[in-house]
Amino acid sequence: MENSKNTGWERGSWKERKSLHQPVYSNSSAYEDILLKIGSYPPLVFIGEVENLKKQIADAGMGKRFILQGGDCAERFIDCSDRLIINKIKILLQMSVILAYGARKPVVRIGRIAGQYSKPRSSPTEIIDGKSVPTYRGDAVNMYGTADSEREPDPERLILAYFHSVATLNFIRAIISGGFADLHHPYNWNLHSIEKTREWPMYNETVERILDAINFMESFGGLNPESLGKVDFFISHEGLLLGYEEALTRKDSSTGKYYNLGSHMIWIGERTLFKGSSHVEYFRGISNPIGMKVSHRIDTGHLMDIISDLNPRNEEGRITLITRYGSEKVAGHLPGLIREIKKSGLKVTWSCDPMHGNIIQTVGNMKTRDFDDILKEVSLSFKIHRESGTHIGGVHFELTGEDVTECTGGALDLQDKDLHENYETYCDPRLNYTQSMEMAFLISGLLK
Repeated sequence: MENSKNTGWERGSWKERKSLHQPVYSNSSAYEDILLKIGSYPPLVFIGEVENLKKQIADAGMGKRFILQGGDCAERFIDCSDRLIINKIKILLQMSVILAYGARKPVVRIGRIAGQYSKPRSSPTEIIDGKSVPTYRGDAVNMYGTADSEREPDPERLILAYFHSVATLNFIRAIISGGFADLHHPYNWNLHSIEKTREWPMYNETVERILDAINFMESFGGLNPESLGKVDFFISHEGLLLGYEEALTRKDSSTGKYYNLGSHMIWIGERTLFKGSSHVEYFRGISNPIGMKVSHRIDTGHLMDIISDLNPRNEEGRITLITRYGSEKVAGHLPGLIREIKKSGLKVTWSCDPMHGNIIQTVGNMKTRDFDDILKEVSLSFKIHRESGTHIGGVHFELTGEDVTECTGGALDLQDKDLHENYETYCDPRLNYTQSMEMAFLISGLLK
């Protein structure tokens, strides 16, 4: 193994640390062979793109940009289709325009897409139809069916994850370069599902103002029409399966730095973010921008030690702290963390994930989230950062462009009884198209 410039780090040095949420494969030699094969495949992204994103995240940390990061809780192989990918990109593009209008600054678009095929789970088993079965860990690990053979971790699924990521990213690049992001196309403003709600007049006015501003600038000669269809779009996922991530880690021969070229940005989830973890050790050696999911469970002193380990040169844009406290805990924990980070001089970009701390279990044993709780955590986070003299640099949502019924509330006032109508997620509930657009309008108001 080759040494990086980080003292004592090697691509495989994470194996010497405590590893959690890693699948156990019955055929370990087949697993190693597949990792070698993935390591021989072309990377998904380029180093220049990764460095570009890092600069944009640094700008967001200084209040010059705003980050919109969103997508599925866990991607499914069956969702690798043109319609579903287009709808995911469409909702993120639409939300980003609304946020840019409110913030009066560029929006950094980062999808939870083209690689979010695995999830840490709280228990190794779950009860389905009265039977205990191994937990579903994402399509990159096992199948959603309940037979024991389907829940057995299968290393061949890592190959499938790679190629589904490639196909998804290839299509994203094609539709954006082909003009899908052009605001002139009317299908980019398909808001029929919220036209009958009480908020519609306000939303419609905002859309009309955006389009009017575009038309004015074009007629005035201050805006190149071609520029409206050209946007940067970055991909991200949780760097959970460390063997897979190591296989996609490449060395830049000109600088000696290592990059995970399976994604522009990857993050460490709350369950694997602790001192001495194999995930922290792996992330320490790569040069990508890194997200860190932070809740009330982590000790602030330990967190600052980890940030220092991951970013010893205190580089802008390297670390994004994605806070996920829950609407009832954010006021009691976020101010103290901001205060300690400011005191330490550590350079971080702040983002709010209002989804993961607001899970609700219904009487019918279905997972959901309430729109009002999500909005409350976002609103409180903005208020706390404003009072603390810091910039909230972005938001991080689990959302979809489909009309699912997984989260309650919002303009359409979904109730627990409505959840069964179109509950599609294999893991955690997502905001649907209408709720996502409504959230974008509301955040736009906060940004103003």
